[in-house]
Amino acid sequence: MAVAVGNMFDTKGLIVQVITGRWFVVFASFLIMAAAGATYMFSLYSGDIKRALGYDQTTLNLLSFFKDLGGNVGILSGLINEITPPWVVLAMGSVLNFFGYFMIWLAITKRIPKPHVWHMCLYICIGANSQSFANTGSLVTCVKNFPESRGVVLGILKGYVGLSGAIITQLYFAFYYNDSRSLILLIAWLPAAISFAFLRTIRYMKPVRQPNELSVFYKFLYISLGLAGFLLLMIIVQKKVPFSQSEYGVSAGVVLLLLFLPLAVVFVEQTKIRRSQKLAFIDPSPVKIVAERELLESANGNSNSLSVPISKSNINAPVVEETRWWQKVFSPPPRGEDYTILQALFSLDMILLFFAGTCGVGGTLTAIDNLGQIGTSLGYPVTSISTFVSLVSIWNYLGRVFSGFVSEHFLQKYKFPRPFMLTLTLLLSCVGHLLIAFNVRNGLYVASVIIGFCFGAQWPLVFAIISELFGLKYYSTLYNFGGVASPIGLYVLNVRVTGHLYDKEALRQLAAAGLSRKDGNELTCVGASCFKLSFIIITAATFFGALISLILVARTIKFYKGDIYKRYREQASHNGDGGGPKRRSGRTGSQSWGVIDVG
Repeated sequence: MAVAVGNMFDTKGLIVQVITGRWFVVFASFLIMAAAGATYMFSLYSGDIKRALGYDQTTLNLLSFFKDLGGNVGILSGLINEITPPWVVLAMGSVLNFFGYFMIWLAITKRIPKPHVWHMCLYICIGANSQSFANTGSLVTCVKNFPESRGVVLGILKGYVGLSGAIITQLYFAFYYNDSRSLILLIAWLPAAISFAFLRTIRYMKPVRQPNELSVFYKFLYISLGLAGFLLLMIIVQKKVPFSQSEYGVSAGVVLLLLFLPLAVVFVEQTKIRRSQKLAFIDPSPVKIVAERELLESANGNSNSLSVPISKSNINAPVVEETRWWQKVFSPPPRGEDYTILQALFSLDMILLFFAGTCGVGGTLTAIDNLGQIGTSLGYPVTSISTFVSLVSIWNYLGRVFSGFVSEHFLQKYKFPRPFMLTLTLLLSCVGHLLIAFNVRNGLYVASVIIGFCFGAQWPLVFAIISELFGLKYYSTLYNFGGVASPIGLYVLNVRVTGHLYDKEALRQLAAAGLSRKDGNELTCVGASCFKLSFIIITAATFFGALISLILVARTIKFYKGDIYKRYREQASHNGDGGGPKRRSGRTGSQSWGVIDVG
């Protein structure tokens, strides 16, 4: 009986430790990110908006611009996150998400009077802005919790955002089948519900060194690759064989199983940590050894242990005065140190990175947002258009995890500068744009793969570079500033270039047929000429962005040849290893510390 009661309490203690541990924060972030990619599904529901409200392509692209403006201008969420805990940011994002997309659903289902264009722009901007709140609340928290694995963290979490389009598509078919307008309703309630469920889970925790930290992230990677592989298989099968709603329900069930599978890894890791903690309390000898060692080092004036005691020698050490936000704006610290917000924004490195991102992300996002119209104008069947969206989603994911894991591997092993990988990504995306511009036979399938991969690969690279060059102190705000490059590039390349040239060609075709456009009717263009000139211009802009990024490579190559994670490794060492508990007790002033060290 006593053994049974003991096992019950042990199981309960393990569950509590799992829920309150660092790895459960990562798992919760996976689920939040897996539902946070509604902005990448615009081409699936943009046709419903265009038909229901009678918009032309320029107006639709204006909506697309405000969608990406909301999705990427997260300065507000970053500033809020600097002064509040992450749950506040997540809660605000949930409310914004539901309100914005629910109002769009009411508009296209005619449950409210037809809104003005500026109303629709506001609704979609508010709904999309919730994505920046989700990113700031969960992704930035995980980066700060695992600073030495930031490239891997960014890659896998951004990878789940990339998969979200394909994930939500499977769930949408299972819930609503072919009612495409209900997709917007699903986008309204699902991300909000998930964020609310994990409000108290996502929080900052002191980074600690865990020897197998990277191997755990690789386990998460393998599970996500399995999820991506299954989604890709379903895309191929569902294109060849028509599915009933119940069959979509089965595929959605497998997707949910794979989404929750990382929880098993979390349990295994927390079980190992719990076991090591028990060993530490059973064998108290390490406590004595560590305490004696620290006392000797303190007496000799040489304290290199994990916990530094406060002694008279430390009191006499020079105090580094913190730089206020308005001070030394044009005299920043060395690269890798903590910049203030203004120091980072006025840094030439940030300006170069911003321009490269504007050209690169703006071009690839223009292609993604117009996939539906591109496919229609080039004569692809309707079923192929949903295939393009799913291909972009899958390869968007692969690009994100590839750039996160591979760039981290090359950086640590070969000191390969991360900005140069950004340059290579921009050059590859030019190939996808040219395939669209010259309407290569079945080229849109290949272009969807290349553009999805390159779009996904750019984000982890940009955000990792920002964290490495400018530090993590104000990363919440600087992370969101990096995202501002997307809507600026999108406005220029999508609204002012692509939308304008599309409508110009569509009106020319109407005039050639002896017709004129009636107010309230959608404007449709057919043929390769609809997007040819636009994507030639986009290719040139992307190539210019690659040249800009090469300048950043030249400026930072010496920095990347050094040990860029040294300061974070030292800070994590002061917090202790992740394999067991660190118990400290003492008083201020001249003191010694007792440390439980389990290896």
